[in-house]
Amino acid sequence: MAAGVQGESIARNYAEALLTLARKAEDPAGWGVMLRQVASAILTDTTLSRFLESPRISAAAKSEVLSKALGDRVPRLFLRFLQQLVKNRRQMLIPVIADEYDTLLDASEGIVHAKVTLARAAGDDETSMIAERLSKIVGKTVVPHVSIDASIIGGVVVRMGDTVMDGSVRRKLAKLRRRMGTGHA
Repeated sequence: MAAGVQGESIARNYAEALLTLARKAEDPAGWGVMLRQVASAILTDTTLSRFLESPRISAAAKSEVLSKALGDRVPRLFLRFLQQLVKNRRQMLIPVIADEYDTLLDASEGIVHAKVTLARAAGDDETSMIAERLSKIVGKTVVPHVSIDASIIGGVVVRMGDTVMDGSVRRKLAKLRRRMGTGHA
């Protein structure tokens, strides 16, 4: 579910607000689990997704259904947060808010997630070594999420937030081509 830059920014604001509430309730991890469960339900249950998305169903009706479904299972403030999302017509951002919440919670605990692109599949040992080296570089615990893209030819591309470290063979070849094209070797 792509939210776009504006959607991610809005989602981050909601995630920050929820994390503040969760800390006051002294259960940020538990609230994260509850939010992830709601997000998963939206992503996997098409009936629920269509219900929440439908402009024909009033925010009040959606809020009432949430109250009946979750009222005795979640803290009152958590339910009110979800109902406010519905009132503000932001309920379809819940999966993105859940991602942002997880990122904020991890960051507050010194954990950083990195998107690591390799040209070929890596074994557990190689993935652990990548995590270890990245952790030393940034001074925090790095959790790598590895994807494969043969077009980088070799090496590694790492994205952590807005930072990109491109050690791919493709980039090195492009740099060499530019040098050769301008007459500088």
